Amino acid sequence: MSGRLRAMAEYGVALALLLLAWWYASGPLGMPHYLLPSPAAVTATLWKMLQSGQLLPHLLFTVQNIILGLAVGTVFGVALAYLFFKAPLLTQALEGPLVVLQTAPKIALAPLIVIWFGLGLTAKIVLIFSLVFFPVFAGALAGFRAVDSRLHDLSQLLRLTPLQRFVSVDLPASLPSTFVGVKIGAIQALVGAILAEWMSGAQGLGYLMTFATATYKTPMLFGAVLLTALFGMAMHALLNEIEARFLSWNTPDER
Repeated sequence: MSGRLRAMAEYGVALALLLLAWWYASGPLGMPHYLLPSPAAVTATLWKMLQSGQLLPHLLFTVQNIILGLAVGTVFGVALAYLFFKAPLLTQALEGPLVVLQTAPKIALAPLIVIWFGLGLTAKIVLIFSLVFFPVFAGALAGFRAVDSRLHDLSQLLRLTPLQRFVSVDLPASLPSTFVGVKIGAIQALVGAILAEWMSGAQGLGYLMTFATATYKTPMLFGAVLLTALFGMAMHALLNEIEARFLSWNTPDER
């Protein structure tokens, strides 16, 4: 079985086991409906919201925030990692402050971000960026530092310009480690988007969770959580596919 089919099978088995446990707890086990609605009730609620046009704008809003935040965090993370790689003195001066900023709890920074940037899209992207940036930065920096020195010698022999060296040598060679950071950052982006919509949202899956909790609409709450989990799985699978296409040359030996 190929790696792609194996991954799809693993996702399918995990979902099937989750649904089975959910059905058993909400049915034969007798959990109260207001605590744990059945999969059928949640599905019916989501379908009703989709037909009424209520669900899709919230879903698209969250997806938009995740993609924008992940893209900005990835670009800045890779760019700063390369700058640190090329300027060791900059690394000595700024690596400590970056670690301190990363250790600050983002749940505590979220209200400050709302105060500084308002209730609009900018605050949400900044919060997502703050969660995405460091994993991508750390992965890319490790990747740049691990580039084979013989490749650098070859780029000097070929008299490549700095841009040509970055595009043709450093970036491709650093991609295995960079993709690790991006995949961690993607999950962080999902968490950041939901957190941002909790804090300052009138739209999105995070807002739906807040609204459903406040109005005791448990099926809607579980539906929003389920959609978030499914989107996270889809995003992870998509990144795995992109990684496989970009790193087809980096196939490990099978032993």
